[in-house]
Parts: sequence; C-alpha cells; structure tokens
Amino acid sequence: MRNHLALPRLRAMSVESARAPARIPTSNRSSTRSTLRPVQNTGTAQRDAHLRSGDFFDVEKFPELRFQSTRIEKIDDTRYRVAGALTLRDVTREVSLDVEYGGRAKDPWGNERVAFVAKTSFDRKDFGLGWNQVLEAGGVLVGERVDIELDVQAVKAAAERAA
Repeated sequence: MRNHLALPRLRAMSVESARAPARIPTSNRSSTRSTLRPVQNTGTAQRDAHLRSGDFFDVEKFPELRFQSTRIEKIDDTRYRVAGALTLRDVTREVSLDVEYGGRAKDPWGNERVAFVAKTSFDRKDFGLGWNQVLEAGGVLVGERVDIELDVQAVKAAAERAA
C-alpha cells in the first residue's frame, strides 16, 4: 500500500502461488490470465492478520486475485501496456499494467524461461477496500493508492515445447 501511518510504502503482500498461462506478446492474439493467492507478510503478525481479514483482502472468503488481459499494446522492443480485468474481492475493474520484458534464457534443466516486470496502481476503494482509521496526529492510517509490482519468470509448458 502506498501510505501506512501517513508514511510512504508498506510492502504488504507476497504471493503464495500463481498460475499464469500466457503467450509472449508477439501478435494481437497474445493474452495472459493470472490467478494469485495472496499471503500478507509484513513482518508483523497482527498487521498480517488484519490484512487477511474482512477489513482488507478477506482471504477466507476471497482467496484469489485474478487478472485477464483484454489487450496488449507493444510500446517498443521491451515494453508493453497490458490492459485487462483485475478481480479482487469479487469486484472487477479495468486496469493497465506497464510491462517490461526482461529476456529469455534456458535454465540448467533445459527449460526455456522468460522474465517480465509488471506494474500498476489503483485506488483500493474501487475494489471495496474501504477500511481506515483517523490518526490522533491527523491524517489516516492507510492510503488509498495500492501499487502492485510483479517480478515474473515463466517456464514454457511441456506441451508448447513439444509443438
């Protein structure tokens, strides 16, 4: 989250697992679909439990975040803009990810890997994340803007390698 205790940045989420079938964006038919199972890990157990609660991500009721691309625009040889539907707490909104292609390589086991970094920001209230608390010194406990940054390494599926 962008602000916490009226201070900049709280890194509040890591990903337990992700499933993201995708095609490398080389044509208009390229697409990506991702499902993330968030785990809050801020280093403070009480804060992590609060982030998992109904005040925020409500992971018991909504264990996944989903993204389905609707359009991929090539900016240059290494940058793309990926528009799509982000679903968080069963609320779906259009977001745009700025994506940078990091390269392609074979790993030591012979698998082809590609790397990307994707970034987006949104107002958490747009997804029903409205909880907040006024601070005694002024301001509010939690900022409205959420920044998401994904460092992704994808391995080409066996079926694609055989084709």
